[in-house]
Amino acid sequence: MLFYRAALPLSSRTLTYVSGIIRRHRSAGRSRWRKLNPGKQALLVLAYLRKGETFAELAAGFAAGTTTAWRYVNETVALLAARAPKLRKAVRDAKRAGYAYVVVDGTLIPIDRVAADRPFYSGKHKKHGMNLQVIASPAGDVLWVSGALPGSVHDKKAEWIWGVLAELEAAGLIVLADKGYQGSSYAKLPYRGKNKPESQKAANRAHAKLRSPGERANAQLKNWHILRKLRCCPWRAGQLAKAIHVLQIREANAG
Repeated sequence: MLFYRAALPLSSRTLTYVSGIIRRHRSAGRSRWRKLNPGKQALLVLAYLRKGETFAELAAGFAAGTTTAWRYVNETVALLAARAPKLRKAVRDAKRAGYAYVVVDGTLIPIDRVAADRPFYSGKHKKHGMNLQVIASPAGDVLWVSGALPGSVHDKKAEWIWGVLAELEAAGLIVLADKGYQGSSYAKLPYRGKNKPESQKAANRAHAKLRSPGERANAQLKNWHILRKLRCCPWRAGQLAKAIHVLQIREANAG
């Protein structure tokens, strides 16, 4: 087997933040000696999330066992995800920030499944995956990420399950969404149908221009390669996305 050194496009502050969480968790649990110190464990987890490497590849690179790498990743991802903003707090912070509007959008996290796994198949995207709901700011920053639902669940139903639009309406925030949320009485949606008058076409163009940052927010999440195609349990997609959201916040603060 060949080994090589590689770089991660992340700040040292993010590494320090994650290693601090691990160190405090070990102290609280009075953990015995481990193969990797908190800094090495943090680096292993960041490599897993950012580069999407397999546990076998990580284990070889950090001179640890595959099971050890798996355990370190699961432990740290859970610690990070627990720090992700809850929906009500995220909405309250958005209101306090004075955003002119927020964008609600769904994204599909592809998974490694076969055609027999019908509940995970998204007819919209023509692939198997997990549905995540994302609230984004007008600048395209991720404000909140939902848990995971099977890809067959429509965006409108997914939003209803998590209570996203109800919470945003209660806060009085203007919400822009795409046609996948048709039927909502609160979100601002583009006009549907063919042969629309020019006024509606112009309104749709303006709507799309304002909504596009929401799609950039989803792209930011998928800059972390682990979300480009999951090879683990599909239901972990939400926890992984929440952990990544916490890291995105740290990266933004570091910048």
